[in-house]
Amino acid sequence: RLGAKPAQQAFVETAVAISQFERVTMGISARQFSNARSQLPSHIRVVEMSSNDAWMRDCGPIFVNNGQEVRVVDWEFNAWGGLDEGLYFPWDQDNLVPRKVAELEWLDRYQVPMVLEGGGIAVDGEGTLITTTQCVLNPNRNPHLSLTEVECYLQRYLAVEKIIWLPRGSVDDETDGHIDGLCAYIRPGELVLGWTDDKSDPQYEINQEAYEMLCGERDARKRPFTIHKLPNPRPIYVTAEESAGLDMVEGTHPRPEGLCMGGSYVNFYLANGGVVVPLYGDPADRPALATLQALMPERKVVGVQSGREILLGGGMVHCITQQQPSPNSR
Repeated sequence: RLGAKPAQQAFVETAVAISQFERVTMGISARQFSNARSQLPSHIRVVEMSSNDAWMRDCGPIFVNNGQEVRVVDWEFNAWGGLDEGLYFPWDQDNLVPRKVAELEWLDRYQVPMVLEGGGIAVDGEGTLITTTQCVLNPNRNPHLSLTEVECYLQRYLAVEKIIWLPRGSVDDETDGHIDGLCAYIRPGELVLGWTDDKSDPQYEINQEAYEMLCGERDARKRPFTIHKLPNPRPIYVTAEESAGLDMVEGTHPRPEGLCMGGSYVNFYLANGGVVVPLYGDPADRPALATLQALMPERKVVGVQSGREILLGGGMVHCITQQQPSPNSR
């Protein structure tokens, strides 16, 4: 909206926050390269990398690491649903992003014939993966694959041993229930789960369902989960001003006034020694930061004030980022 200026400021704020803890690379289209370079501090690397949209978590590579070498896993991407139910068309440049990153970083690449977005999975690095059937088994993703085949791909290319299937993700998630809006690991065996005690909230039943299921599960190392409830912000609705300022592009979904967007504090980015959290101008912002800081005292928790602007585009901090591990970080 407004020529993408507010969104650009939100992305800059996010990148600068993460750069307190680790090196940051921004992939920028050729048209916006000079603009991005002028807005970002010199210690943030800017590279030309065309894409159709801006969600590196979903269209970008997933990195795997054996303690000696990092490689790229290149999944198929279809804009969260393909020609019939996807959020935009085309997505051809998005689908090339993992290959471009692999070339840029001199990394070997596995190409997998399965649609998967990074926001659709949560992994602990010790063999456990949590996802939702609403997303990964959705007919608009991989209608040609059975549950067994999907699990085989996940196990083979992500080195996971235990896959936990929750039925669904957040109620207002237009990506078909990504797990990264519902829960997240803070360390192996320990999760934060978005939460509401309001029984009239459509998210209430989903949170309860996820909590009960996770309480009954164990991870790949046979540990029960420790689950911390993290209150969600209040429902966030598109304002008349926000809707009127949108720059509509053919093939994309509108944002009418009154549309409810599913904000969440669990959609954070874990950096080296830090946690970068989206904020929404909500009374729950400050308690969320305090809760996460208490749960992760070994990290510095930093809020991104412009989280609402990113949410207007359909995602949050975790959605626009993708961590790249060091080979010896396992």
